[in-house]
Amino acid sequence: MRSFRRLYALPLAAALCLLGVGFAAMWWTEGREALTSAPQVTMPSIGGPFTLTDTAGREVTDQTYRGKIELVYFGYTYCPDACPTALNEIAGALAELGTGADRVQPIFITIDPARDTRKVLAEYVRAFDSRIVGLTGTPEQIAAAAKAYRVYYAPYKSADAPDGYLMDHTSVVYVMDEKGRFVASFTHETSADEMAERLRKLIAKTSS
Repeated sequence: MRSFRRLYALPLAAALCLLGVGFAAMWWTEGREALTSAPQVTMPSIGGPFTLTDTAGREVTDQTYRGKIELVYFGYTYCPDACPTALNEIAGALAELGTGADRVQPIFITIDPARDTRKVLAEYVRAFDSRIVGLTGTPEQIAAAAKAYRVYYAPYKSADAPDGYLMDHTSVVYVMDEKGRFVASFTHETSADEMAERLRKLIAKTSS
């Protein structure tokens, strides 16, 4: 389960969406100090309230994981490349953080609830790291969560895929601080080393 091919090209719609989210993330992370003197500029809002269900059937909200740095990723278990790559790197970063990983909560939110049952989702995330939480919900709940995080997703036909379809989707790991505020982002191509290094700095900053 840990060895997967890399994603070399997202379908066009997802790629454009990913590009837009990436620019928004850089704008928010690197440009917010420069923009404080320009109150007329509205900062992009990423993240917000959600109500979903974990793999044990418990209802959870965005408040459930407060107090930890959250790594929020939207994907699905039938994803052939981007999702397993992202989760593999997240798992590697947790291993590198050692005890610091106790301050981090990775969250995998399915965009394919029809196929990703709680059992399927639980087995999938556990194959990467038992600390990764899998969340699902009704299509409406997932759509609301995705909207809050500015995530694009849509099915497309694929003759070789199970049930005849795969999912286009934004492939971004959203880093939320201990108060649920968006502070950084990774992609599925960000290495475990880089994730761990940036998370260490964030952990140190929030501990001071």
